[in-house]
Amino acid sequence: MTLFTLNKIEEIEDKALASYGFRSKNSKGRLFADDEPEFRSRFQRDRDRILHTSAFRRLEYKTQVFINYEGDHYRTRLTHTLEVAQIGRTLARALGANEDLVEAICLAHDLGHPPFGHSGESTLNKLMQDYSGFDHNKQSFRIVTKLEHRYPEFPGLNLSWEVLEGIVKHESEYDISDAQDFNPELRGHIEAQIANVADELAYTAHDLDDGLRSRLITPQLLDGIELWEILCENVGFTGGVLDDLTRHTMIRRLIGMEINSVLQNTEKNIRENKIRSVEDVQRLPFNIVLFDEEMLKRNRALKDFLYKNMYRHYRVQRMSVKAERVLTQLFNNYMEEPTILPQHIQNRFETTSKERTICDYIAGMTDRYAIDEYQKLFDPTILP
Repeated sequence: MTLFTLNKIEEIEDKALASYGFRSKNSKGRLFADDEPEFRSRFQRDRDRILHTSAFRRLEYKTQVFINYEGDHYRTRLTHTLEVAQIGRTLARALGANEDLVEAICLAHDLGHPPFGHSGESTLNKLMQDYSGFDHNKQSFRIVTKLEHRYPEFPGLNLSWEVLEGIVKHESEYDISDAQDFNPELRGHIEAQIANVADELAYTAHDLDDGLRSRLITPQLLDGIELWEILCENVGFTGGVLDDLTRHTMIRRLIGMEINSVLQNTEKNIRENKIRSVEDVQRLPFNIVLFDEEMLKRNRALKDFLYKNMYRHYRVQRMSVKAERVLTQLFNNYMEEPTILPQHIQNRFETTSKERTICDYIAGMTDRYAIDEYQKLFDPTILP
């Protein structure tokens, strides 16, 4: 038996990847000198470092749409991240891209999300508007480059350039890329683009799934939505009560349809633009990993429906109002009385502004930790 050493892994990459797939041996490296492991590629190591962070574990108790105590079967920020990584690997393998690089980017893309989902992010951004704002993409980058302290030799995780580039060039309908220090004139490599689409594909499908499970939306409300009608015809659903098995089948078929759209359209873009290298991908003025026009239109209709009927549902909005109150009062109280912060957080004032330190602390909280902290600070019957 021959062990697969780093050299062997790199040889396999050379044979398995398309010409435009990023080889780990061609990485620009890391900011700090760091010996590479004998039996893992650079990107495999990056993936593993991300997986072992405290920030990654905290995603289990951070809201996607439904807060944890609303039920055990709804997506959390962690399960969303795992679904994104699974879809990303599927796309990468079919396109001949580097699966390990895609997976690392996918696993890191939401590390910076604060508690309470998008309402938490908008609240922190408003509170920090005079101090450069708050954006979960930038926060993800801060976490992996500064805030995670796991190694004595350097701050953060010392990830490779290409993973960091994929994180800062993460973009979707809700996320805007800010790649100032990572060749902003270039598009993301194909692995970064795959992570972008995997994120969008995952949240559209699983938000529909969770919306139906919660009964915030019903099959009847979806009448007239083209994607839904295609799914109904596909599985033979003619209305009435939607049982769990039929719903699972429909969501699975939806994900399959969307993946096929991305793969077919991306293959066409690669062929038409004569893509032969990583540089060919990045020099184009547009992304090549995209849904086809018909699927884009269908997705747009479904997203508009979800926004109106699920994200703006009064139950979700009530939670958003509560989240804003909790985070705002925590932030203001910490600002007025920073001595109530844990000592290790106060110590960060020596190197980071008070505002940013407090923002980092709150952004790292899980939903339940934020609620517990709120109760400890404002309910005199609860011990601090």
